Amino acid sequence: MSLFTDVPHAAPVVVFKLTADFREDQSPNKVNLGVGAYRTDEGQPWVLPVVRKVEKMIAEDNSLNHEYLPILGLPEFRSSASKIVLGENSPAVLEKRVGAVQCLGGTGALKIGAEFLRRWHNGGNTKTPVYVSAPTWENHNGVFANAGFEDIRPYKYWNAEKRGLDLAGFLGDLESAPEQSVIVLHACAHNPTGTDPSKDEWEQIAQVMKRRSLFPFFDSAYQGFASGNLEKDAWAVRFFVSQRFEIFCAQSFSKNFGLLMSFEQYERVGNLTVVAKDEDNLTRVLSQMEKIVRITWSNPPSQGARVVSITLNNPELFTEWKDNVKTMADRVLLMRAELKAKLLALGTPGTWEHITEQIGMFSFTGLNPKQVEYLVKEKHIYLMASGRINMCGLTTKNIDYVAESIHEAVTRVQ
Repeated sequence: MSLFTDVPHAAPVVVFKLTADFREDQSPNKVNLGVGAYRTDEGQPWVLPVVRKVEKMIAEDNSLNHEYLPILGLPEFRSSASKIVLGENSPAVLEKRVGAVQCLGGTGALKIGAEFLRRWHNGGNTKTPVYVSAPTWENHNGVFANAGFEDIRPYKYWNAEKRGLDLAGFLGDLESAPEQSVIVLHACAHNPTGTDPSKDEWEQIAQVMKRRSLFPFFDSAYQGFASGNLEKDAWAVRFFVSQRFEIFCAQSFSKNFGLLMSFEQYERVGNLTVVAKDEDNLTRVLSQMEKIVRITWSNPPSQGARVVSITLNNPELFTEWKDNVKTMADRVLLMRAELKAKLLALGTPGTWEHITEQIGMFSFTGLNPKQVEYLVKEKHIYLMASGRINMCGLTTKNIDYVAESIHEAVTRVQ
């Protein structure tokens, strides 16, 4: 008998199962609106031209080697990554109270932050509440639970009736949260709803969090990719820092650099930016994070960090990268406008204004589970059961079919 006989099968990761089902589908009309990755108008992955260019530069640089990086990562990557989210002239940067940890993607940044908070925040109390939005990206719950937090709570975010932000519910949950609670916030392009607070709403959120002594943990997975503007997409993080919050910010370069997976010589890369009260606090925090990294992955890989670092630190390449990111963002915005226009032209019941009011890769369509099931089974259009779609899955070639299919699902299935 095997030692592992009693190990049960884990449930498959939903979005990857969806993609597997899509690949097996033989229909010529099939469309994948589930996968969280950019696609061109031809439906293909896109390696950013600037990334291709930097890759060649790295390959031809004989001064580089495969020695270990420092445990906390490539220094020039960490500093440049923090500066694009906080701003080059951020007072926190100038006051030397900003530090960072190179991580394995955005999930790795969340992981290191969660592990540190579980050990050191609020006396290392595992019953300290961690609040995540309802709904949120599924990994938020999993990462904090795996770190040892025992009390993970939802805060109100999505108003299904008006298909927008439930600000009153959000603020109410913050008001009732115990002091020192950790609040996970989406910096921009909220996943899965695509609905972000306005600047005025962010200010109200920050005001309550400061008064209630709540800790902000930002997840910034889409800077630049959301609106096409780096500064606009980082506004919320920068505002909280201006209000003298100590914060963590998990940054991902999977979407805005197209560094999604390990293939050829790419490696996933993320950054955990830490803004502390002062330089002394920062030094002690980073010393403990170094210990956590050592027992988690020991040393980070170099390739993805070098691609990002070289790009961000070279003015010409940085400008080219911003143009590449805007290309992606503009295509998403175009698909949003086109889908809404086609649904309105078809006279599809309900309101569809939220499609263009939302931002980023994802749209919470408002389709119910039965309508989603109809789209998957009858129309071969794959999307999450929540009704979330990836706007990048829409192209000029399939958007008419998708719009007509959504119209059909809404009118035939209640």
